[in-house]
Amino acid sequence: MSTSVYDFEATGIDGRPLSLAEHRGKVLLIVNTASACGFTPQFGGLEALWQAYADRGLVIVGFPSNQFGGQDPGSNDEIAGFCQRNYGVSFPMMAKVDVNGANAHPLWQWLKTQAPGLLGTEAVKWNFTKFLVGRDGRVLKRYAPTDTPESLKADIEKALG
Repeated sequence: MSTSVYDFEATGIDGRPLSLAEHRGKVLLIVNTASACGFTPQFGGLEALWQAYADRGLVIVGFPSNQFGGQDPGSNDEIAGFCQRNYGVSFPMMAKVDVNGANAHPLWQWLKTQAPGLLGTEAVKWNFTKFLVGRDGRVLKRYAPTDTPESLKADIEKALG
């Protein structure tokens, strides 16, 4: 049984493996993303957080998912290009994953059990659900898609200490 986010690995959007243990001791904001969603402009806010707090130990990790309304149908290369071109995304982006269902990435299965959501359900409801993870690798809080990146600043600052 996994006890922290550092127990997981993912594939970068460039196809290279990434152990989340590489970010040990940092605060993580893990987000499921989509390129053609009403919340897609949040990429700009996420990049602003990354620019503002990376030097203090914040790492934002985006996980594209096409599970909600088919809003991220492109290839990993297309998604990476879109994010860079339209929002200047420079924070780590992972390869496209499922966040719900039988094929959900193990990290997302774990995140959902650690912070089940407002109604006690584990399922991710839509794109741009966010999980804030403390320096100890444990989930501090889950945020709804409607929670803007800017609205997370106080919690991020507290987690950064």
